[in-house]
Amino acid sequence: MARIYLIRHGRPSSTWGGADDDPGLDAIGATQAAATARRLLALPPDEQPTTVVSSPLRRCRQTAAPLAEALGVAVAIEPAVGEIPTPAGLAAEARPRWLRASLAGRWTDIAGDLDYDAWRGRVTEAVAARPGAAVFSHFVAINAVLSRISGAAQVIGFRPDHASVTVLEVGEGRLIVVDPGREAATGIL
Repeated sequence: MARIYLIRHGRPSSTWGGADDDPGLDAIGATQAAATARRLLALPPDEQPTTVVSSPLRRCRQTAAPLAEALGVAVAIEPAVGEIPTPAGLAAEARPRWLRASLAGRWTDIAGDLDYDAWRGRVTEAVAARPGAAVFSHFVAINAVLSRISGAAQVIGFRPDHASVTVLEVGEGRLIVVDPGREAATGIL
């Protein structure tokens, strides 16, 4: 079976819903990105990722950059593994409150103009379509994949730490969790 490495971005310079809609990494996040690249490159050659995929957001692209550079490949941008979409017209100051309420519930209960259960299906399909890849994504998107694999209705079942690596295997048309990765001691907001 082919492996997929689903990686949460390194620590950003500001929080989600903050003043910067697309923050990059802070100094710790940059160190985490370099450490993640070293970790993946230390795997046996037949387990190393061969491609690098990233959410369009800067914190993911910056986390992916050291690995892509070491492998000599370009980072493929995949919008489907991006941040959870917020409802249209939601004011910036209301975003953190909306996210906290969403994370506390079930996929089918998230308020907004989008079918979030279908969104988690699209995230999972995008990840499953990338055997052999290191996919750099986000807290909620990683939970979308893990909850879809397990059949869980709850939005949050795992709290991936910054630069946590979730190891998946894809085979026979399905994803299997090999290692969920390192869990964070704190929340995301």
